Amino acid sequence: MEKTLILFKPDAVQRGLIGQILSAIEAKGFRILGLKLVQLTRDKAEEHYAPHKGKGFFNDVCTYMTSGPVVALIVGGHNAIKGMRQLVGATDPGQADPGSIRGRWAQTIDKNLIHGSDSQESSDREIPIFFSKAEIL
Repeated sequence: MEKTLILFKPDAVQRGLIGQILSAIEAKGFRILGLKLVQLTRDKAEEHYAPHKGKGFFNDVCTYMTSGPVVALIVGGHNAIKGMRQLVGATDPGQADPGSIRGRWAQTIDKNLIHGSDSQESSDREIPIFFSKAEIL
């Protein structure tokens, strides 16, 4: 079973969309293998976004991701990475499929509700940042 990291960003939590987004993931047939509500530290945000260090948005995204709680989850299933990327939708909500999570609920490109690992390599790097092996079912 393929696994991917999904993060509900602070705007998703603040807007009370946790249940609706979880329902969309489960309705698509994916399994929740790990789930927690966390307040990211600056160090944890920088570790997660390390591949983007040096880019113009790095500081802003780290500040944003530490501005409120996030929901971290591991989603599993057949082609979970690709399937979740399709369900999540394009980074820019204006370009996202209307049936995707971002197409339905995201408001702006910098507050786009959700993160999903973009490859097996990213998933393998990101999951241990948020979950120990004992926390994964």
